[in-house]
Amino acid sequence: MRRTERHKVSGPNPLWNVYERLPFGRTFFNTLIIEIGRYCPSMSLKKKLYKLTGMTIGHETSIAYKVTPDIMYPEKITIGTNCVIGFNATILCHEYLIDEYRIGEVIIGNEVLIGAGALILPGVTIGDRAVIGANTVVTKDVPARTFAYGNPMQIRE
Repeated sequence: MRRTERHKVSGPNPLWNVYERLPFGRTFFNTLIIEIGRYCPSMSLKKKLYKLTGMTIGHETSIAYKVTPDIMYPEKITIGTNCVIGFNATILCHEYLIDEYRIGEVIIGNEVLIGAGALILPGVTIGDRAVIGANTVVTKDVPARTFAYGNPMQIRE
């Protein structure tokens, strides 16, 4: 089960009034920094940029071209040391539904490989040395030293 905070709303869907809950300036700043980082070829510069948004990123972690961290809650992302986050992966810490929104931390352990195009949903933890296959939708915790793949996600030891 994913660990998310659930917030019920009435009236229009919660994304319609998102800036009643989030500061526009901070979200704009996060968006600008993350978009620059997505195209930045330097791993060390990209890491420095992302840390400006509040993300925690370990030593020697590589974040590939066009990876998209959450722009609204990047401070809820923790990535361990010596990880590889593959091309076009997405790490979300929020999800907006019709009558509620959910927020949850994403914790990625040490020496984790996340394949190209993977989607990490809010509220999950990926254990040390886990491997996430390309295009996998990570909907629940992934234990250490396992291989997660597919949609729906399956886990193999």
